[in-house]
Amino acid sequence: QVQLVESGGGLVQAGGSLRLSCTASARTFTAYAVGWFRQAPGKEREFVAVIGGSGGDALDYRDSLKGRFTISRDNAKNTVYLQMNSLNPEDTAVYYCAAATFFTRTLGSYAYWGQGTQVTVSS
Repeated sequence: QVQLVESGGGLVQAGGSLRLSCTASARTFTAYAVGWFRQAPGKEREFVAVIGGSGGDALDYRDSLKGRFTISRDNAKNTVYLQMNSLNPEDTAVYYCAAATFFTRTLGSYAYWGQGTQVTVSS
C-alpha cells in the first residue's frame, strides 16, 4: 500500500499562509490522484482539493476555497502540496492527504490516508 505523511501544519495568524506537504513512500505514488481533506472538531471530514495522477493536470477544489488554496505536486519528490493563503479561523482543522486510484472528490473513494497535520488559525 501507499504510506502518506503530512507536514507543514502549525499556528498562524488570520490573513497568513501555510504550505502543507504530503510525502509518499513509493514512486507509484505518481499514478495516484491525491486529495486533501480537513476535519474540524465536531464536524465531518470534508473535501478540500484534489490533483490527478499519471501526468494529468486535473485539479478540483471545494467551491468555498477556490482562489485561496492551491494544490500542486512534485513527482520527483513524491510530494503533493497544499498552499493555503488568506487563512481565517474557520480554516482551523486537522488536514489529511489521501490517495485514490482515480480522480475524485469523494472521501470514501480514497484508500490510503495520512495521519493528519493540525492547522490552527488565530484571530
